Amino acid sequence: MIAVDTNILVYAHRADSEWHAIADSSIASLAESGATWAIPWPCVHEFLSIVTHPRIFDPPTPLSDAIMQVDCWREVPRMWFIGEAPGHWDELRTLLERGRVQGARVHDARIAALCLQHGVTQLWSADRDFGRFPSLRVVNPLARA
Repeated sequence: MIAVDTNILVYAHRADSEWHAIADSSIASLAESGATWAIPWPCVHEFLSIVTHPRIFDPPTPLSDAIMQVDCWREVPRMWFIGEAPGHWDELRTLLERGRVQGARVHDARIAALCLQHGVTQLWSADRDFGRFPSLRVVNPLARA
């Protein structure tokens, strides 16, 4: 199963992103493939925070449009939002300790732990910080551009 990280979601959503076309077509291809895929809940929260933030985008995405985007993803067959489940702490703790994670990278460890816990085989991300977690295969779909 493939999971999609925040940055790919933002690029796909924001037409003013230089990576919009490739991110949007990557997610569309994934959605149309019939394969099961996922978006971690923390990525949804971060997506909403980023696209609606007036210091990041001028103009920011209106909240109603950002919510509509999440609702569109919800309607895609075989797409799941994944979150914490029993055993999450054990997985997260292992990643934190092995990766010597601290500070803002705890968020990345949380996403990696969710992915591993839910059987994700690939995380689509342009974030190189996930390299700290060798048990999770990270693929940058933008690298095809």
